[in-house]
Amino acid sequence: MATVTAAPGPSFRGRVVRPEDPTYDEDRRVWNGSVDRRPALIACCTGVADVMDAVRFAAAEGLPPAVRSGGHSFPGHSVCDDGLVIDLSAMRGIRVDPEARTVRAQAGVLLGELDRETQAFGLAVPAGIVTTTGLAGLTLGGGIGWLMRKYGLTIDQLLSVDVVTADGSFLKASEKENADLFWGIRGGGGNFGIVTEFEFRLHPVGPVVLAGPLLWPMEESAQLLRLYRDWITDVPDELTTAVVHRRVPPVPFMPKELHGRPVVMVVCCYAGPVEDGERVLRPLREAGPPPLLDLCAPKPFTAHQAMFDPSFPRGRWYYFKSCDVARLEDEVIDITAAHAARISSPLTAFPVFQLGGAIRRVGDDETAFGGRSSGHTFNINGTTEGPEGFEAEREWARGLWSALAPYQTGVYSNFLMEEGEDRVAQAYGEAKYRRLRELKRHYDPGNLFRLNQNIPPAAPGPTAGPDAPAAA
Repeated sequence: MATVTAAPGPSFRGRVVRPEDPTYDEDRRVWNGSVDRRPALIACCTGVADVMDAVRFAAAEGLPPAVRSGGHSFPGHSVCDDGLVIDLSAMRGIRVDPEARTVRAQAGVLLGELDRETQAFGLAVPAGIVTTTGLAGLTLGGGIGWLMRKYGLTIDQLLSVDVVTADGSFLKASEKENADLFWGIRGGGGNFGIVTEFEFRLHPVGPVVLAGPLLWPMEESAQLLRLYRDWITDVPDELTTAVVHRRVPPVPFMPKELHGRPVVMVVCCYAGPVEDGERVLRPLREAGPPPLLDLCAPKPFTAHQAMFDPSFPRGRWYYFKSCDVARLEDEVIDITAAHAARISSPLTAFPVFQLGGAIRRVGDDETAFGGRSSGHTFNINGTTEGPEGFEAEREWARGLWSALAPYQTGVYSNFLMEEGEDRVAQAYGEAKYRRLRELKRHYDPGNLFRLNQNIPPAAPGPTAGPDAPAAA
């Protein structure tokens, strides 16, 4: 391990944690337990000035910075070996303006904290499905969740951001100020700087919604998926769904007699009047085989947001593969059902998210995010409690992903592991990726922020500039 004797400047107010410090092992831990890295230094920031100091220190010392908010990065990009972790988790300020329907949130905020403050006013930012996820990383990659078909991705709610760039400067970005940077941040991840604060548009939601899972036996997966495919062709945008294959987890809201049973679930969230949602769900409930269990009922939106939390706790070993598909073709359904039947770990669960709706109503060139025309996102997740059995789950995930290869249309960058530049480029498409590389050259020519789904800066040469429109 590299030894660093220096530290951020005397104005740095946060904690500086070194390998010999008693909190080091806890401070370097991240959500994915399969990631075990040892940074040279951890700078726990209390505010923007600390972030600026930490970035300048990293550049001066030649330490690659890993940026951490919630620490939920699938491949563990929020921690590093022999570099500097810039930890934003103490920056948790949230300020709601219910009259303007906006909220400002600092980079260390978790999704559950944001929901608590906004739902006090019957408002919400569309964001994620696990409340312990960091708002910053989720937003910068795009942000899919239970409200996306009605209101769009998390990035589609952004009004402005505060950013610390690679030279330690502070910038604001919005549609009117540093618009090129604002375009790239909405989907381009942490490649262009550290966002220290976000300003979002809020939407009326709940506080009670019709939401929850309906469960069928795993052996009915192929039949159910065909019924599901036909049903969702004309459901309103208020409804967002995900199909989940897994063994029933031993959580309090699941009957004990079902614990461990292989099932396929359709998880629903209706962002509109409950009685309207009941009418929309009726065909799913009545057209096919009766469900083993129907837990789709009126409940607080915050309760639904927390439903998946027990399935994704900190410290388990997680491995992911992901892809987008245009449609649930018969071949895709048959592949999905066949591989789901081979799940062996009681912890493995893979959702297939329904996209469309408001996601597609944003122009493809308006943000860096790719995949607005996709129909579904597969988030193939192999999970174990620890190293035992992990290799087998990883190979299962790779097997399903490989079988889907002929039908893949792209990938959501937040669901990537360490998969190389070609896969990062695939998340954006050729034209956007070129524009993002030019933007990177403008804001981070030395690629200081490279511990992420990295977009390398374009080589020096003639260019139309970072704010040039993407090629058609």
